[in-house]
Amino acid sequence: MQAQWAAREQHLSRYVTEQPSYSILQRGIEAHVLPVAEEYGLGVLVWSPLASGRLSGAVRAGREIATSRSEFMPERFDTALPANRARLDAVERLAEVADEAGLTMIQLALGFVTAHPAVTSALIGPRTLDHLRAQLAAAGTVLSADVLDAIDAIVTPGTDLAPHEKYDTPPALLDPSPRRR
Repeated sequence: MQAQWAAREQHLSRYVTEQPSYSILQRGIEAHVLPVAEEYGLGVLVWSPLASGRLSGAVRAGREIATSRSEFMPERFDTALPANRARLDAVERLAEVADEAGLTMIQLALGFVTAHPAVTSALIGPRTLDHLRAQLAAAGTVLSADVLDAIDAIVTPGTDLAPHEKYDTPPALLDPSPRRR
């Protein structure tokens, strides 16, 4: 929030939005970004609410994974890797929650991210007209407290199931050499 202070001191426009990745499977921003955004009145436009297709219903156990991303980033979908296995296990449990609530996985995923009071909007990235229709149909989804509690029981609030895939960590924090002089 130093940027807010600097903008005020220099009589510049302050930041008005933040654009982090956020999904049921990547919830780390609940601990450090969303509370600050709420405190300072920043809009939050989250991206990747379907977690690279994992929360669309297209990636399920026992099925061949054939998403556009799995073709050019196969290591992110290799279920032999523990983080990917954990995400697939969570997706299977989340699918049960969606089924019990009478929701599609897309409704569950988009309803989840937009349920957080700090989130202004979810940025979607449909690749086909069918994807667009399914995502637009989920736009008004409001999840009950029971469904949100069931999600929390599967993926603990503030937890990233694949922290090594976070793209919103400042580069200066990734390289320890500038911090050790």
